[in-house]
Amino acid sequence: MGDIEKYSEGNENSVPQLNDGTLNHGDNSNGSSLGKGSVDDEVLLAKLGYKSEFIREFGNLETFSFAMSMTASIATTFTTPLTYGGVASVVWCWLAGSIMNISLGASIAEIVSAYPTAGGLYTASAALVPRAYRPIVGWVTGYLNILGQVAGVASTEWGLSGMILAAVVICRETYEIKVWHQFLLFCALLIMHGFLNSLPTAGLARLTRYFVFINIGSAIIIIITLLATTPRSEMHPGSYIFTETINGTGWPNNGLAFMMGLLSVQWTMTDYDAAAHISEEVHRAAIAAPVAIFVAVLNTGAIGWILNIVLCVTAGDVSALPGPSGNAFLGIMYLRMGKAGAIVLWSFVCLIAAFTVQTALQANSRTVFAFSRDGGFPDRGLFGRMNKKTRTPVISVWVVVFISALMGVLAFASLTAVNAIFSMCAVALDLSYLIPVVCRRIFDGHEEVKFTPGPFYMRGWGLYVNIVMTVWTLFEVTILAFPASYPLTWDTFNYSAPITGAVMALSLIWYFAAGRRYYDGPKSNLSTEQKVAVQPEL
Repeated sequence: MGDIEKYSEGNENSVPQLNDGTLNHGDNSNGSSLGKGSVDDEVLLAKLGYKSEFIREFGNLETFSFAMSMTASIATTFTTPLTYGGVASVVWCWLAGSIMNISLGASIAEIVSAYPTAGGLYTASAALVPRAYRPIVGWVTGYLNILGQVAGVASTEWGLSGMILAAVVICRETYEIKVWHQFLLFCALLIMHGFLNSLPTAGLARLTRYFVFINIGSAIIIIITLLATTPRSEMHPGSYIFTETINGTGWPNNGLAFMMGLLSVQWTMTDYDAAAHISEEVHRAAIAAPVAIFVAVLNTGAIGWILNIVLCVTAGDVSALPGPSGNAFLGIMYLRMGKAGAIVLWSFVCLIAAFTVQTALQANSRTVFAFSRDGGFPDRGLFGRMNKKTRTPVISVWVVVFISALMGVLAFASLTAVNAIFSMCAVALDLSYLIPVVCRRIFDGHEEVKFTPGPFYMRGWGLYVNIVMTVWTLFEVTILAFPASYPLTWDTFNYSAPITGAVMALSLIWYFAAGRRYYDGPKSNLSTEQKVAVQPEL
């Protein structure tokens, strides 16, 4: 019986907290009483075979702020649906994607509630299949999820660097953005975020705490300001924004051009499991993490749709966008608010983008940490080491920074290749989310698979939600992997699918050549004494 299976069994009664190989029946080392939430967190981890090496500093507000991403992501990707499919593509693709993505958010939240570990869905995938399949399923899910997360860090940071330089263009009209300018800024921002993520967990929690208000507040202020500064006579009517389509792709199929609008909503609403990867740093993680995921999906979908509609209504001459800055979102703000107003509000959008990278890098580093801890990398556990002073995985943070920087090098070959990273983020992550959900249903009732629901549980509705999630994921991944421009050349080809396929092929070759000899799926990090101490209680 594997470690995860062993510690997933048992009753749901209160179990003492693990404390360095001993049992702690509700008191900490200095005699003060522990909160019930802290005890429950460590008990659940013990059932899953783990003892957390992190410090729990994230509460409900910090976790929700961590999961929320909207304004900056829309600003980064708004140009794509507008230029490829038109305003109707912007509006309808966001609405359809938001509604369908509720199934992803709910399905993932249910899994995370049952398996609140730093490994997130990677750990859950291995636990939801029979013992014989755990190594290969854990391996594939781990590499897919990490690839998608690294692509998310790189693409968001690249988008932020582009947003900052777009503001420079607005301020200095003679300035022309060069690839090497953006790459240097991209690397500088990555280094900055690397240092920030090397802080102790308490510092990271303080940085995160109130960003949800800035995120939502900036969207509301931009919406109000755009409407207030646009003359009624210059606003596009509903008959225009809900029906006007174009085909800016070159493909003969107008429907395909329209569907390219999914890039914005899928990239904005991906990385659902980010909150899951900080579960070992969250109080009452089995509740806080899944609720944050689900509520963030609802809020992002609703507020994001209103923001997209207002942008289309106030866009002016759409054929003139994205304008000199290369960013249609900023172009509309500049048109309606003038230079000063646009730059002031744009600074908040850039700040939110910087925060989004901060949280993405934190979540990504925890996944790398967990995968290395389980033996998934040929690094002898180096990436899975915890810094003794900060109690954070500093090495894994800088590993993600380095790989993200390498992805940025693609810009010198082709800007289209860099833009494919945006698609690859959603493609790889959404496929990694599909694995645990499908495995849970395929092996439901198997004697070696015992799924114990957490507090976030959909009961009988779960099967139908999972079916919708599966069908939608396969559909949108196909669209995102499709080349956006025709005719196909080296500069217009969508490299997201080939890059994802190449990474997965190499990882599988490595698994069968060497990995299967040392990787046996997620491993318990409980010491022998801790296992002996906790097993009678379970």
